[in-house]
Amino acid sequence: MFFIGPRFAFVLVWIFGNRVEAAYSSWIWPLLGVLFIPWTSLAYIIVWGPIHGVSGAGWVLVAIGICLDVFTYSARSAQNRYQAGRAA
Repeated sequence: MFFIGPRFAFVLVWIFGNRVEAAYSSWIWPLLGVLFIPWTSLAYIIVWGPIHGVSGAGWVLVAIGICLDVFTYSARSAQNRYQAGRAA
């Protein structure tokens, strides 16, 4: 359930705002981002600025987004291994 939140927030920002179109040059990158790295993509559009893009402390938030994506995928993998071990 943890992985649904950033995707939903990203889609809402994409539909009701203009930050996604301004931050990305093509529609394919945000689509791939929302499918595979939703926390990182959401962090990127939050810290992106029209003049300098992402700079300084904004990269720290993007790095936190990367960590959250890795933790989300690894937690799902660990849970699947745990469930498989209990079934055997």
